[in-house]
Amino acid sequence: MSPSKNDHKTMTLKLIVWRQNGPNEPGRFETYLAREITEHHSFLEMLDVVNEDLIKEGKEPIVYDHDCREGICGTCSQVINGLPHGGQTRTTVCQLHMRKFKDGDTIYIEPWRARAFPILKDLVVDRGALDKIIQAGGYTSVRTGAAVDGNSILISKEKADYAMDAAECIGCGACVAACPNGAAMLFTGAKVSQLAELPQGKVEAMERVNSMLGAMQECGFGNCTNHYECQASCPKDIDVKFISRLNREYLKALVF
Repeated sequence: MSPSKNDHKTMTLKLIVWRQNGPNEPGRFETYLAREITEHHSFLEMLDVVNEDLIKEGKEPIVYDHDCREGICGTCSQVINGLPHGGQTRTTVCQLHMRKFKDGDTIYIEPWRARAFPILKDLVVDRGALDKIIQAGGYTSVRTGAAVDGNSILISKEKADYAMDAAECIGCGACVAACPNGAAMLFTGAKVSQLAELPQGKVEAMERVNSMLGAMQECGFGNCTNHYECQASCPKDIDVKFISRLNREYLKALVF
């Protein structure tokens, strides 16, 4: 339930929002006021309030993407004041709360900016390029047995923790949006590293890394030049060490 405006001191904020009717249409910034916002509103709840006012005025609401609102789906792809997801550590847009802002603030809101992520409408981008990378090899096709068979393959805690750290990536695309080259190396590195560390993933390791890197290039992602903006913007704090692992897996595939 949204907080009552009578429960807490409210804020009025100036929003400068990117509006665009489609991928082939010109875009522009438009200015709106977000009124009667409390510190307990989430960022998406604040946009809901603004959209309700726009609808009452007979205007088209701001289109943005969301799903779980629990920080685990990665669909709320917005650049806030120049930073993906707003720049708060380990936080997606849906978990960003308005207590991080103050009355009278001006907030710039844009979609992801990357060649591989065409804008569909307003703040919504097509992140299907990440799905294509996964479809190229982000899985195991070998039989791994049922759940009860898991105990038959012993995996050290160190390896399990490493794989779980990589698997924490939610595929939101913030790393791509933050990278000056529009690279997807952190995303791809996390997915390759997760499987490369486990015995079930080693069977197809060489084929996997070649296929996923090939798909990454075909989708129009750029190359990594070690700016580390990807890790800084990642809401799950995925480490750039997985990019190093990706490069090692690729070199092994070239040699063998």
